[in-house]
Amino acid sequence: MQRVFSGIQPSGIPTLGNYLGAIRNWVPMMADHECIYCVVDLHAITQPFDPKTLATQTREMAAALIACGVTPDKCTLFVQSHVHAHARLAWIFNCVARIGWLNRMTQFKDKAGKDRENAGSGLYVYPNLMAADIHAYHATRVPVGEDQKQHLELANDIGEKFNHDYGVDFFPHIEPMIQGVAARVMSLRDGTKKMSKSDASDQSRINLTDDADTVALKIRRAKTDAEPLPGEMSGLDGRPEARNLVGILAAITDTSPADVLRQHEGQGFGSFKNTLADALVAHLSPIQSEMQRLLADPGAVDASLRQGADQARAICEPIVDKAEELVGFLKRS
Repeated sequence: MQRVFSGIQPSGIPTLGNYLGAIRNWVPMMADHECIYCVVDLHAITQPFDPKTLATQTREMAAALIACGVTPDKCTLFVQSHVHAHARLAWIFNCVARIGWLNRMTQFKDKAGKDRENAGSGLYVYPNLMAADIHAYHATRVPVGEDQKQHLELANDIGEKFNHDYGVDFFPHIEPMIQGVAARVMSLRDGTKKMSKSDASDQSRINLTDDADTVALKIRRAKTDAEPLPGEMSGLDGRPEARNLVGILAAITDTSPADVLRQHEGQGFGSFKNTLADALVAHLSPIQSEMQRLLADPGAVDASLRQGADQARAICEPIVDKAEELVGFLKRS
C-alpha cells in the first residue's frame, strides 16, 4: 500500500469546511493506504497564537479527528511536536531549499500581509517544515486542496535537490491527491471567501461543536439571493452563495450538486435551507456526541496520541537518521 501523510493545524474547533474539505476524505483512504495523520502544532506557532490554549486545542483537534472516523487503530495519529524527527529534517531542508523558491510561495505573502518585514521567520520557512513532515515518512501521496499544491511542488523540488546534491535516490516523488467537490466550502456570509475559523463572525461558519439549534439558525441566516434554485449547474453562475449551499447539501448527502438541483429545482431558499439544516444536524450529531465523550476523558485521548507518536517514530527515525548520515553528520551513539 502507498503511504499517505496529511496534517491539520490545532487552531480551534474544526469547521464544516475542515470536515468536508479534508477530515472526512481521510477516512476512506485508511482502507487501501498506510495513513499517517498529524496534528501539526509546530506549524500552528508560525503565526500569533495563545500558548495557554494550544495544548487544549491540540487535544480537541485530535478528539475531533477520532470522532470523525480517523480511528487510531486504523492509522497512525499523533502530535507533530512529539516526534522530533520532523524538526531535525526541517533544518536540513532549510539548508537545501533556495531563497528564490520560498520567495515564490504565495501563502506567505497572503498570511504575512503588508507588514511582511515583521512576520516571523517560521512563517517564511513553513513550506520546508511541511516538506519534512512528508519526506520523513517517505510518503508518496498527500491529500491537498488547491491552496496547498504549490507547497507540495516545493516539497518535490526539495526532495529532488537533496537527492541530486548528495548523489542518491533517497526521497521519493510525492503525488497530490486532489480533493473532491466539497474541497472548498465557502463562508455562509460571503460565498466568495473560504469558510474559516479566523473569520470574525461566528455566523460565517458551522463549527463541529454547534448544537442542532445553532446549526439551523446559521443556515437560516446564511446569505442567499432572491432567485429560486435552477435546474442546471449553469444557473448558479454568478451566484456564489447559492452554489455554496447546494455544494454543502451535495457533500453531506453524498450526491452531486447537479442531483441536488434536479431534486430542488424551482424551490426558494426558505424551504431549501430547512432541508439543508436537517441534513447537517442528522450528519453532525453523532460526531458531536463522540467528541463530547472523548473530551470527557482527556487521558485516554492523550494515551492514543502517545501510542501514535511511538508508531510514527518507528517509521521516520530510521529515515531521518539516514538523511543525517547522507549529509555527513556524526552518528549519534
